[in-house]
Amino acid sequence: MNAIIDKLKMLKYVEVTASWLFANAKGRDAKTFVKSPQFASYPEPTIQITSPDCGASPATLSPEYMAGGDGRLPGLEWESVPGVKQWLLICEDVDAPLPNPICHGLYLGISKDKLSVTNSDFKPENEKSTRLNGGFYYGTNRLWIPPRPLLNHGIHRYFFDIIALSEPLDEKLAASKPTREQLAKEIDGKILGWGRWIGQCERVWK
Repeated sequence: MNAIIDKLKMLKYVEVTASWLFANAKGRDAKTFVKSPQFASYPEPTIQITSPDCGASPATLSPEYMAGGDGRLPGLEWESVPGVKQWLLICEDVDAPLPNPICHGLYLGISKDKLSVTNSDFKPENEKSTRLNGGFYYGTNRLWIPPRPLLNHGIHRYFFDIIALSEPLDEKLAASKPTREQLAKEIDGKILGWGRWIGQCERVWK
């Protein structure tokens, strides 16, 4: 038991050291999905989005939404857009100490009539399918990665971006776990606007 405790403490030291070394490696806002060339006509958010669970953006994510807690996804609500045929949702950590934001979740094929999501929507319909209870799919081989900022690295911001599309995505593509890059090409010329909700949290070694 003591050996396990010592190992966990050592891992914390390593993590805190990494936080110190990469203290200034944050703020990858300019490399988020909506900053790709496909969004040149929409440089700023045009859709209002909020969370009935956590409040207006930016909101603090409590432990139940983080790794080590329940790892829940915050419920989100947004307004409709004239001509929308489908929605796309992506979550990225822009403060991870890496060259690009970490994609925590990518969800596509969201019905045009669906203007909100809850945590239960993101549960898989079955073990073999990428289709979720909400009637949409997840991509990039990741169902959901709960927030887990480096210890003592300060506050990390998680951008939840909802994107309105003028055409639905091919269902075979949606079910194939497409990558962030594949989707950026696929939605070129189909974007009607986007909105952002920010959840933020940090981990402190006490």
